[in-house]
Amino acid sequence: MENGAVKKLPVGIENFEKIRSEGFYYIDKTCMIRDLLNRWSEVNLFTRPRRFGKSLNMSMLKTFFEFGCDKTLFDGLEIAKETRLCEEYMGKFPVVSISLKGVNGADYETARSMMCAEIGNEALRFQFLLDSDKLSAQEKEIYRKLIHVDAGSADNFEMADDVLMRSLRTLSELLRKYYGKKVIILIDEYDVPLAKANEKGYYEPMVTLIRNLFEQALKTNESLYFAVMTGCLRVAKESIFTGLNNPKILSITSVRFDEYFGFTDEEVKQMLEYYGFENKYDELKNWYDGYRFGNVDVYCPWDVISYCDDLIDDPTLAPKDYWSNTSSNDVVGHFLEQVGNGLTRSEIEALVAGETVTKEIHEDLTYNRLYDSIENIWSVLFTTGYLTQKGKPEGNKYQLAIPNMEIRNIFTGQIMSMFRQEAGKDGETLRAFCEALQTGDAETVEQLFTAYLSKTISIRDTFVRRPTKENFYHGILLGILGFKNGWYVKSNEEAGNGYCDIIIRVEDLDIGIVIEVKYAERGEYDQALNDAWKQIEEKEYAKELIEDGYETIYQYAIACYRKKCRVRQAAYLRD
Repeated sequence: MENGAVKKLPVGIENFEKIRSEGFYYIDKTCMIRDLLNRWSEVNLFTRPRRFGKSLNMSMLKTFFEFGCDKTLFDGLEIAKETRLCEEYMGKFPVVSISLKGVNGADYETARSMMCAEIGNEALRFQFLLDSDKLSAQEKEIYRKLIHVDAGSADNFEMADDVLMRSLRTLSELLRKYYGKKVIILIDEYDVPLAKANEKGYYEPMVTLIRNLFEQALKTNESLYFAVMTGCLRVAKESIFTGLNNPKILSITSVRFDEYFGFTDEEVKQMLEYYGFENKYDELKNWYDGYRFGNVDVYCPWDVISYCDDLIDDPTLAPKDYWSNTSSNDVVGHFLEQVGNGLTRSEIEALVAGETVTKEIHEDLTYNRLYDSIENIWSVLFTTGYLTQKGKPEGNKYQLAIPNMEIRNIFTGQIMSMFRQEAGKDGETLRAFCEALQTGDAETVEQLFTAYLSKTISIRDTFVRRPTKENFYHGILLGILGFKNGWYVKSNEEAGNGYCDIIIRVEDLDIGIVIEVKYAERGEYDQALNDAWKQIEEKEYAKELIEDGYETIYQYAIACYRKKCRVRQAAYLRD
């Protein structure tokens, strides 16, 4: 701690200079600079899932290499120990740095305008070029085309296609002439425009734009010293890197640079110790660890930082899902839709149970073909972090697994969502199930609920604790009951001396229903039913319904194991 003050946590902050100068906690990844220089490649492409520190590392590179570097920002960091490299490279280069994460227009023209704005604003940082006698009048005119804006809007940059496609090359050439040194080009989130274009239906023109932009900047550009690009997917070379001189692809399977994206176990332990949350280590590990890049197991930085930040306010807080807030998780939905079309329920059940599934992975993909086949979707799930590798691959075959509890919850959430959609379509079964519940017909409730379970994904014993399994069956029941009109259904409502799983009020018939769900470990239904019934009676779950004057109250104990259930029922009838 500096001067007794606890460092702030950099939630959502991707600016290296801000983190270092304004007292934020920083996990040192600066040895990436050393390795970039020692293991030289002219064009480097890092692909990692979202929220693994790509943008912060790019900001770090820009801060280190660019002319005017504040060298104190690196005091105490690992790269500062590399005195020869620092003397030779720190603050010694012109740097062109753009991020394409904001190029996400609803149509091509909007996206193109966003691209012009991103590059135009970067070009504006170098307005001193207009005052330099090192550039000719013609070269200054070329520069003006990069920063030309529509008279009606200060941020609406206007570039003709040829100007836009040559923009990064042009800027690098002008900067090289001004400084007499070759230029470093940084392109963050290079594939976001392609992903959005594919989603919105303008993929082909965007591919053409990106291909030309990159080829001009990165292929046979005599003003380029080296380039670093980041993205989520390794887009097939023939799509946008045609003719590019062998870019070095550094994906999640690469050993080189494997520790620089994501937090290692030791780094997480040090952070928890710094903030006094050592007792949260096991929970945090189960929820946010489990990713494997190259030969290193890593945590998702976004999750770790967000959780630690919330713990400062509430040290008793349990881990929760932070990942879903940053994406729609559509790829999981596309995956589950393939059941019966090359994907089996058993494969999904194995993944949800914490087991592995062996699949052939292809990292070269194109966005317009991501969901063409189940084979492609397996690859997308792997490269985007929804699945990770276990053990050593054999060629292109990887043992795939869900990395942690957070991602598992995304899978089970999508499974539940799809189940609810299917359950809502079968009105006859829904009517029969609810009729059985409101008449005390435990045998039919058992039969129909088992039929519902057979249509969804079961939870096995190897991955989660008993309460989580019970929550799954609880969720299935709620998914079914959510379609019943005229019923007032409450989940985990305070009742009697505790909280009942489900309480239902059928007000027009003056019927109350109490449901307690238990998971039957190893198929021991009788024990689970006895436990549920004991809980119903001891905690007096029906007490509030009795006090509210309901004439008939049905109390159900339900024991579930995999895709089967047993049901026990007793009725309270007012005298």
